[in-house]
Amino acid sequence: MSTPVSELTPQNYKTDEHPIWCPGCGDFGVLASLYNALAGLQINPKDLVVVSGIGCSGRTPGFIKSYGFHSVHGRVLPVALGVKLGNPSLHVIGVGGDGDGFAIGGGHIPHAARRNPDITYIIMDNATYGLTKGQYSPTSQVGFQAGSTPYGNIEQPLNPLAMLIAYGATFVGQGYSGKPRELADLITKAMEHKGFAFLNVISPCITFYNTYKVIPPRLAEVPKDHEVTNRAKAFELALQTEHIPLGLFYQTTQPTFEEGVAQVIKKAQAASPPRLDEIFAEFS
Repeated sequence: MSTPVSELTPQNYKTDEHPIWCPGCGDFGVLASLYNALAGLQINPKDLVVVSGIGCSGRTPGFIKSYGFHSVHGRVLPVALGVKLGNPSLHVIGVGGDGDGFAIGGGHIPHAARRNPDITYIIMDNATYGLTKGQYSPTSQVGFQAGSTPYGNIEQPLNPLAMLIAYGATFVGQGYSGKPRELADLITKAMEHKGFAFLNVISPCITFYNTYKVIPPRLAEVPKDHEVTNRAKAFELALQTEHIPLGLFYQTTQPTFEEGVAQVIKKAQAASPPRLDEIFAEFS
């Protein structure tokens, strides 16, 4: 955690850029929760990097006072990993939508999970491609009607939580943009976790897939007696379909990718590899 010069408030993390999301978009709740989590952790903006992909959520770095990188479609995790390796002392947050993360960017998730870099990855899951006029996405329900599926989506949706638990992420949780206080607490825990922390945040699209009426009745807290260190129990919880549990599903401790890279560098330095001038001399 960074040592602040003075007490930081959520206002200190706001930029002069104002969000241009549709009024009622769930991403407003996610952004507010991020401000509160950052203030609670007292993270100095100069020690923070926010990386985004393409989509409505892609504009998030512009609204947070920090270093930011608006990457290309689906490439949040490679860029975030590169930033973390370049300067392990930085706090790195990746943000993206369900289309950006689970479609074109889906191939990066298992490798980020198994490497366990110390970054936080937040998916704003609205189950549609909101930026490009509401096509179905990898998390859209069967029957979802949109311009790309006028007769209803026929594909089964991905289960982000089960997928990340299976891939080996060391922190897996789920929040809801309509519960910003609880979401801020969950983001705080994710950022305090040492390793790859994944949060699936249900963030309704008010324009193309308004689920504000159907989601709240199904919400439930993760049971208080749930064992977050039990991977099998976490997987079981992620697979149940009766409710939409909110909270921490799974957490474990493993060495981070940066720690492993540091050890490799240390071993290489101790091995006294030949100097460049010695190598060049072989070819002279």
